[in-house]
Amino acid sequence: MRILIANSQIPFARGGAEMLVDSLAAELASRGFEVDRVALPFSLASRPRLLESALAWRLVDVAAVEGEAVDLVIATRFPSYLVRHPNKVVWLIHQLRQVYDLKGTPYSDFDDAEPRDARTAEMVRAMDRRTLSEARRLYAISANTAGRLERFNGLHAEVLHPPPPLGDALAPGDYGDYVFTAGRLAAAKRFELLIEALAHAPGVRAVVAGTGPQGEALARRAADLGVADRVRFAGWVDDDEMARLYRGCRAVFYAPYDEDYGYVTVEAMRCAKPVVTASDSGGVLEFVRDGENGSVCEPSPRAVGRALAALAGDPALARRLGEVGRETVAAVTWDRVIEALTGRQRA
Repeated sequence: MRILIANSQIPFARGGAEMLVDSLAAELASRGFEVDRVALPFSLASRPRLLESALAWRLVDVAAVEGEAVDLVIATRFPSYLVRHPNKVVWLIHQLRQVYDLKGTPYSDFDDAEPRDARTAEMVRAMDRRTLSEARRLYAISANTAGRLERFNGLHAEVLHPPPPLGDALAPGDYGDYVFTAGRLAAAKRFELLIEALAHAPGVRAVVAGTGPQGEALARRAADLGVADRVRFAGWVDDDEMARLYRGCRAVFYAPYDEDYGYVTVEAMRCAKPVVTASDSGGVLEFVRDGENGSVCEPSPRAVGRALAALAGDPALARRLGEVGRETVAAVTWDRVIEALTGRQRA
């Protein structure tokens, strides 16, 4: 069985979607499937460039490669699912959220009062309705992503949670003296909420792994609040160091705005660490239950600070919540994902 995985990508940007595609390809190959990836660059530089990036997928012929048929195409995020194939399966990471749920928030620059924006948004929604309806099977990486698809497009997707890329390196460890978080340092991830929470949690230390456009602003904010000596910006770290930081922390903070899914949550729970999140963090809430395996707070520095301070002062509580979290994610496995996407476990 020959499988192509389709994924759009902004050049030089790498995040959870790229990690998901890499992991999926490796897992398919380990089960005997012949698999490769196809990606096209995606641009948000202008409305015409956005539409051109999307429509380029309609010109791609992946029915056969070098005279050999491609049996299955697995499309992922917008606009890769515009690709044509008689056996197209979609495992939806996310649509162009800027024209859906993010429209009207600080995380989208689309304005319906601007005619060009209104036309572009409607074209994107029309593309989605048509091309997602073409899929033989439609899955979403979270109930949050599936819910948006149902709400905005009237399409039903089965939830298929992706396991984290770090795999067996994620295991329980000591409950150290720091709170850990990781991800792209971008506005929607709300790492500033952690920095500001430290001002309400005396003595709590934090380690932040990742790079992104907000890196310098976060460091300045920590200095302004007088907490710079209690937060370490680790920058990019390799997989071994990432797993080590998870294993050695007291708890994990992860409170993005309305996240699609969030590997960090599952990675933390695989390491038996409680997760501190916010009540509006989307897909994270499919796993975190307040007082059972973590803390769900109002998205305010004071509330997050209280939760962090409680865990910092009680390692037994952190261990108890973390052990429940490890059980919570036990069913998130690659076997289930591969069987669903391909219709069988092995080629």
